[in-house]
Amino acid sequence: MQDILEAIMAAEESSDPDRELAGVAALPVPDSYRGVVVRAEEARMFDGMAARDKDPRKALHVQEVPTPELGPGEALVAVMASAINYNTVWTSIFEPVSTFKFLQRYGRISELTRRHDLPYHVVGSDAAGVVLRTGPGVTRWAPGDEVVAHCLSVELEDAAGHDDTMLDPQQRIWGFETNFGGLAELAVVKANQLMPKPRHLTWEEAASPGLVNSTAYRQLVSHHGANMKQGDVVLIWGASGGLGGYATQMALNGGAIPVCVVSSPEKAELCRRMGAELVIDRAAEGFRFWKDEETQDPDEWRRFGERIRELTGGEDPDIVFEHPGRETFGASVYVARRGGTIVTCASTSGYQHQFDNRYLWMHLKRIIGSHFANYHEAWQANRLVALGKVHPTVSRTYPLEQTGQAAYEVHRNAHQGKVGVRCLAPTDGLGVRDGELRARHEDAINRFRGH
Repeated sequence: MQDILEAIMAAEESSDPDRELAGVAALPVPDSYRGVVVRAEEARMFDGMAARDKDPRKALHVQEVPTPELGPGEALVAVMASAINYNTVWTSIFEPVSTFKFLQRYGRISELTRRHDLPYHVVGSDAAGVVLRTGPGVTRWAPGDEVVAHCLSVELEDAAGHDDTMLDPQQRIWGFETNFGGLAELAVVKANQLMPKPRHLTWEEAASPGLVNSTAYRQLVSHHGANMKQGDVVLIWGASGGLGGYATQMALNGGAIPVCVVSSPEKAELCRRMGAELVIDRAAEGFRFWKDEETQDPDEWRRFGERIRELTGGEDPDIVFEHPGRETFGASVYVARRGGTIVTCASTSGYQHQFDNRYLWMHLKRIIGSHFANYHEAWQANRLVALGKVHPTVSRTYPLEQTGQAAYEVHRNAHQGKVGVRCLAPTDGLGVRDGELRARHEDAINRFRGH
C-alpha cells in the first residue's frame, strides 16, 4: 500500500501527473487493506437505546480486511479521501435495520455478489482516488485515472431500470447496501460508478459532493424530482448542511429564490456567503412544530408560513426541499403553495411522517419521493462541480483512524456542510491539477472551512 501511495504522491510534484499515475498499473495489488467496518457480532449492541444516545464511535472500527477479487465490469480504486453521510451514521447505529440484512440479500443473487455477504461491512458511499485495476469488459477507465465514485450500484438486468436506473429492482447504494465501500484504503466499485475527478479540487474536496450533490440534483433539478425552474421559490430545510448546501447553490444557479431554513446564526451566515438573501433561523425565532411527541401545532405552521411570505413579498414556496422528515413534514405540506411540490428523501428526524391531508388534496399539492440519483443525474451533478458552478461544502476533515468521531459529529449535528475523511491522503490540500481554475473559486471552495 505504501508503494501505491508513493506513486500517487509522485504526481504532486510532477509536470506530467498523468504519466506518473499510469505507473500504478505495474504495482502489485495488496492482499489486504485497512477499512472502516461494522461487525455483525455487534449488530445488537445498542438494543433498547434511543437513537440519539447511540454512539457511532463504539461501532465503527478500522481493521485490516482481505482484498476481494474483481469481477466483470468492476474497478479497484485506491481511495485518497471519502466523506461521512447519514447512511454511514445509520449503518453505525444499526438503524432502521442492520445493514447485514442488505448484504445477505445481495449475496443471494449470484456467485459474484456472494463476496459481499461477510461478517464485517466496509462502509462509505463517497470516494475520490486513483484507479488501480479494472475487471473484464471495462474499457472507459484505466489504471492511473483520477476519479470520484457515485454510489449507485445497479445490476441493469431488468427492463425496469433502463428508463431510470433508480427504478431497477436491483438498485442499491454502494457502501450501505453493498460491501467494500469508500471509507477505506481500497474500494471496489462498478465501473459505471466512476466519474472524472474535478481537477481543481483537492482529494477531500472532490470526495465530498458525490452522494449529497447528486441527491440534491435529482431532488430539485431533475424531471424525476421537482423540475425547478427560474423564479421558483424554494424552501430549503437545513440549507447549510450536507444536502441543503448543494440545494442552495443549485437554486441560486438555476435562477430560483431559495428560502434557507437553519438553526443557528453561524449557519445563517454560511447561507449568505453562498449568495442566499432569505434566511430563517428557526431556533432564534422559536419555531416548534410539535406540542409534544404525539401532537403537532398547526398554529406554528401558520406562523412559519407567514414568516416565509414576509421574506418573499407574499409568495408561498413553489418547492419544499424536504429531508428532516417527521419533525418538519407537517409544516412543509402546509406552507407549499397551491399546486406546489414537496420533494422528500432521507427523513433524518424520523420516517413516520404526519400531515394534514386537507392541505394536500384540496390545494392540489404533490409529494414526490426521491432517492439518490441515476447515472446521468450523478454525472451532470459532478459536471457542475468540475466546471466550478457548484462548490464543495467541506468544513473539516479527519484521518481514517478517527472516522468514528467524524460520524459522531454528523449524528449529533455538530457539523456544517460535509465532514471529510482522509483515507490514503496523508494531509489535506493534495490532488489539485488545475490551479488556475481553483484560484478563480478559492473563496467559494473554502467558505465552509473551520465551521
